[in-house]
Amino acid sequence: MRQTRTKTLVVLAMLSALAYLVMMVGRIPVVLFLKYDPKDVIIVIGGFLFGPFSAFVISVVVSFVEMFTVSDTGWIGFTMNVVATCAFACSASTVYKRSRTLKGAVLGLVAGCVLMTAVMLLWNYFLTPIYMGMPRAAAAELLIPAFLPFNLLKGGLNAAVSMMLYKPVTNGLRVSGLIPTQGGKSSGKVNIGVILLSVFIIITCVLFILVLQNRI
Repeated sequence: MRQTRTKTLVVLAMLSALAYLVMMVGRIPVVLFLKYDPKDVIIVIGGFLFGPFSAFVISVVVSFVEMFTVSDTGWIGFTMNVVATCAFACSASTVYKRSRTLKGAVLGLVAGCVLMTAVMLLWNYFLTPIYMGMPRAAAAELLIPAFLPFNLLKGGLNAAVSMMLYKPVTNGLRVSGLIPTQGGKSSGKVNIGVILLSVFIIITCVLFILVLQNRI
């Protein structure tokens, strides 16, 4: 039991470090002050492996370190990061925990994307006026043309990349002995259909981002 807990802590620490790393190198401006970064992919994988509370812990740790290193948005950025990540990763991993199948993973990621989008519209309505120093009515005018497409794009990209990476990451962790094997096997098959669907979603989201940036 103690060895299992130690391995779990090691994996969570590794995922936290990796989430911070991809956040640093993968920040992409999209619209206004909103930037996409892929740390939620790593966090939702942690949630799929160890449950929604683990996703929450990784989110808080990474967002806290981000606040004092690369972020210039202070407590508002920290709050928005935690709320957005938890709405996506915790809800997705909660659904997956109840149905640890491909269908459960897909439903969880879709639910996480939808919930994050809805939650962030509310939180942007309340906190954006404070951050940008604008009237709340002006912030409300940005909800549909800016915040809605950004969060849908963010959720879609995170869901697609998560579907692509979850199986290879878990297979690697099982081979290394950091998580238990299933049925005596150290790896599973990668679903080609899932990969193709993920690639299609990623390409669509990237093209949409380029449209928002007026590059195409």
